[in-house]
Order: sequence, then structure tokens, then C-alpha cells
Amino acid sequence: MGREVLIYMLDRLQQAVGSGHQVVVSAITYAELRFGAASKRASPKMAGVVTEFIERLDGVLAWDKAAVETSTSVKTDLASRGRPIGHNDTLIAGHAIATGARLVTDNLQEFSRVTDLQCENWVVRDGT
Repeated sequence: MGREVLIYMLDRLQQAVGSGHQVVVSAITYAELRFGAASKRASPKMAGVVTEFIERLDGVLAWDKAAVETSTSVKTDLASRGRPIGHNDTLIAGHAIATGARLVTDNLQEFSRVTDLQCENWVVRDGT
């Protein structure tokens, strides 16, 4: 991630907090971050970066019955339309819908397939 993108992302997070929004991640996203930090290819500093990032958030959304049921509905809906997305993305989308959260992602190609999911992209690329 380039310096400009990082500054932009931090600015957007600050704007969200300043507007009274909570900034949280799904327990699924947190697990993905921890798994990535523990992988053999990860920088030795990555675990600390993940910890610092999580500590700056308003929280990690617990995985609960509503998240499971909504994720199941998302999975069956996408499968019935022949438009499935990745397993963890299905869980994250279902979790966001179940909690009424807006999903910030750079993967609008997949997440835009999910009915009733509010999502937006904060990633800025050169020339866009």
C-alpha cells in the first residue's frame, strides 16, 4: 500500500469516526488478519501491526446466531443465482447485513452481488 493510499484511508477512517460512526471489523476479518500475520511469508512485524490496528477500532463484531443465519441466506441466494462468492466473503457479507453495518472493501466485484449489502470502496488508485 502506497503512502498516499494509507493517508487517504486513515483520513476516511477519521471522517467516519468524526461523523459519529463506529469503525468495527467482523470476527471473520479479524481471523483473516491474524492468520495472515501468523503465516510463514508474513513480516515479523505484521502481528504487531494487526494488534495496533485492532486496538484503534471501536471493536470486533462477535460471530453470533444472526450472523450464521444471514450468511446462510446469502450463500443460498448467491448459489441459486449462479453467482457465488468466496467462503469468507460470504461470511463477512452476512455478518455486515446481520448487524446493519456498511462494508468497506476493495472487492466490489464480488460483494456487489450480495442483495441488501451496503458497501463502498475507499481505495484510491493512481489516475482514479
